Amino acid sequence: MGDLLLVRHGETEWSVTGQHTSWTDLPLTGHGEEQAKSLAPLLSGRAFASVLTSPLGRAARTAELAGLTGAIPDPDLHEWDYGGYEGVTTREIHRTRPDWNLWTDGVPPGTEGRPGESPAEVGARADRVLARVADALGEGDVVLVAHAHFLRVLTARRLGLPPAGGALFQLATGTVSRLSTEHGRPVVAEWNSRP
Repeated sequence: MGDLLLVRHGETEWSVTGQHTSWTDLPLTGHGEEQAKSLAPLLSGRAFASVLTSPLGRAARTAELAGLTGAIPDPDLHEWDYGGYEGVTTREIHRTRPDWNLWTDGVPPGTEGRPGESPAEVGARADRVLARVADALGEGDVVLVAHAHFLRVLTARRLGLPPAGGALFQLATGTVSRLSTEHGRPVVAEWNSRP
């Protein structure tokens, strides 16, 4: 059984300010591009059975700069749809909803056809990704290049936790994390690695 490597894209302007960024396709900052390039040594020298990326440019660019080739965009790897909270920080949300928690409350609908997603909906997408890569994991390592909240939910689901369990896994920009197995059970083998 191969390992599942999770790559969070490099820094963007909104990841610096803490604004929720799902469908707004911001480019990597200069620092974000350097973060992505720095991941190449952590990923080189491995043969990957599959490389999938979010369809958003910041993830695809991170994969490219990290030296990953043959990446296939997977729509299910896009970030949590933040609906009405797109571009808004948690601090700003707490001004009107002091007890709001993304992991339990989800988000309100947004404009322009962005309905927002509940934790369960994001979990269902993560489950679909995990089902799609199951055969490839039987052949070797698989890399997923995507976004913080989505990868946190995917981690929770891989470990048998509910989607809200993703709250337990802080994930920094420009990092590689590795989910492996021990005695046939999924485990976190490495988290937030940088060179």
